[in-house]
Amino acid sequence: MAFFHFKNIRVAGISAGVPTNIVNNLTAKERISPNYENKDFVATTGVIERRFDGNLTTSDLCFKAAKQLMCDLNWQPEDIDAIIMVSQSLDFILPATACILQNKLGLTKECYAEDIQLGCSGWTYGMSTIAGLMQNGDIRKALLCCGDARPQYVLSNTGDPLFGHAGTVTAIEYDEGNDGLKCHFGTDGAGYNAIIKPYGGTRNLMTPDQFNVEEIDGKFYNGFQTRMNGMDVFSFGISTAPKSVKKLAEKYSFNYLDCDYFIFHQANCKMNDKIISKLKIDPAKAPMCMSHFGNTSSASIPLTIVSQLKGKADIKETSFICCGFGVGLSWGTIAFKTKNLIISNLVEVNSDEHLL
Repeated sequence: MAFFHFKNIRVAGISAGVPTNIVNNLTAKERISPNYENKDFVATTGVIERRFDGNLTTSDLCFKAAKQLMCDLNWQPEDIDAIIMVSQSLDFILPATACILQNKLGLTKECYAEDIQLGCSGWTYGMSTIAGLMQNGDIRKALLCCGDARPQYVLSNTGDPLFGHAGTVTAIEYDEGNDGLKCHFGTDGAGYNAIIKPYGGTRNLMTPDQFNVEEIDGKFYNGFQTRMNGMDVFSFGISTAPKSVKKLAEKYSFNYLDCDYFIFHQANCKMNDKIISKLKIDPAKAPMCMSHFGNTSSASIPLTIVSQLKGKADIKETSFICCGFGVGLSWGTIAFKTKNLIISNLVEVNSDEHLL
């Protein structure tokens, strides 16, 4: 069973960067979805508006967020021993985007740098990866960068109406005596094609034909864009997330209802409402940011904390349960407490603020 208790780990701070450009799904002049009128799409998904800029990459957003968080924490570049980047929209197939961020942030050449290609569960997996690296105490401070800036839709200049662009950074440090992170993870690879970008890897090689646009379930794609079976993903999310939270609480003998905040991946407002109902959680303890930012993949959990809990979770000791679920299919749930947590102001990034 994939349970882990990583002790001596402290979540020190969280920041998020988003494009300045706001796309409003209600007031968009074009019809944003072939299957719904704009108002019906908003009612179904809960996504009123989102941040989108086709000129920015995930690393552009994470870089600005990292600079802000390092300033707020008074962390110097030479203090940081590791940086991990979790994204499905990395700058290049190679080299690793984490290596580029290491250089641009001025981190030392002794810094550990790694990319993880994972989506909606990615923040939880990234947290556990850094926590595992820190167990012997040699790595003292680390940055976890998570986010996505998906390329624009073939027939739209404003991207898929469900998804927004965001890059987040979580600062983690070794802290002797801290109870750390309690984790539960799972995988169901039989559902790999529920969320898939079918071409561009080595299974289906790039050919000129893959640039042709085809219609699938009322949407238009080329071969290099992500496709999702919405009903399969919905069923997976409402089934898996509640079970994972309960399994974690049972394993480590705590009452999950005593937790201060539950942060779920912001996949779909109706999905999250169903998860909250199944767990019998007070909705006030499960904030959402999807209405203003859309589905931001691995950024959604830290973005929710930054946008919804500044002035709340950073002024007292706070307990969290965070659950991510999606592409893979994969899921992860983490329970932890924070004290003196630094939550940076939301960083807005202009279209011309490129890292490279």
